[in-house]
Amino acid sequence: MRERVIEAALFLAALSSVAVTAGIVGTLIGESIPFFRTVSLREFVTDPLWTPLFADAHYGIRPLVAGTLVTGAVALVVAVPLGTVVAIYLSEYAPHRVREVVKPTLELLTAIPTVVFGYFALLVVTPWLQTVVPDLPGFNMLSPGIVIGIMIVPYVSSLSEDAMRAVPMSLREGSYAMGATRWQTALRVVVPAAFSGIAAAYVLGASRAVGETMVVAIAAGQQPNLTLNPMEPAATITAFIVQVSLGDLPHGSIGYQSIFAAGLTLMAMTLVFNVAGHLLRRRLRELY
Repeated sequence: MRERVIEAALFLAALSSVAVTAGIVGTLIGESIPFFRTVSLREFVTDPLWTPLFADAHYGIRPLVAGTLVTGAVALVVAVPLGTVVAIYLSEYAPHRVREVVKPTLELLTAIPTVVFGYFALLVVTPWLQTVVPDLPGFNMLSPGIVIGIMIVPYVSSLSEDAMRAVPMSLREGSYAMGATRWQTALRVVVPAAFSGIAAAYVLGASRAVGETMVVAIAAGQQPNLTLNPMEPAATITAFIVQVSLGDLPHGSIGYQSIFAAGLTLMAMTLVFNVAGHLLRRRLRELY
């Protein structure tokens, strides 16, 4: 009887996560249906303007998607190489005592409120970038993208290091026996063997980057702008949701319903990243 109770409790705990996810998806779809009764899906996908709060309203999601993807891409350009190098050092080079200090310290970055990172991007990183690029506007996508990249380094480095540490020591010893150096072993043996876990870290970092809210809301400008230039101001999906969710719009209006359509788009993007990561991990497991 005790084992059955424990099994039932564990099943309910696992089921709760599925139920919460289903509830979120159901809420987004249910609130988005009235929006798409007013705005056609074709207009939502193809219109280059996003001005749902203006008198001349346009409901094209492309500017928000572009801003989300650009800031996410800048973040990954920062986080992927930096996080991978940190993971290789912690896994293959760092002494045990150094690893036990550096890894928890690095993970403390995840405990810093994102609003602090937002003001750091606006008041510190942007002025630094303006010394290099004098024409850089005060609000831009480059600065928050860099800061988001710094934010997600712990996700990439920690999961990648765990995957590398799980590689059997016999593979390293075989590489050393063949005359390979420590760097050659790390780069040509350990990283390929652990790349399914490393790819999972990259996917998690990408999902975290596109879902970041406060950094882009503070430092990117909140101006829906269809551009792929990171040096221009723009708005992301999450920043628009924050902007509209302040309580100024009546419940049930088309402007209010637009945040659910935007949220549904963001969830679809995240789903694509996770499915791609799952397929990549499965493919890499077959190869290695």
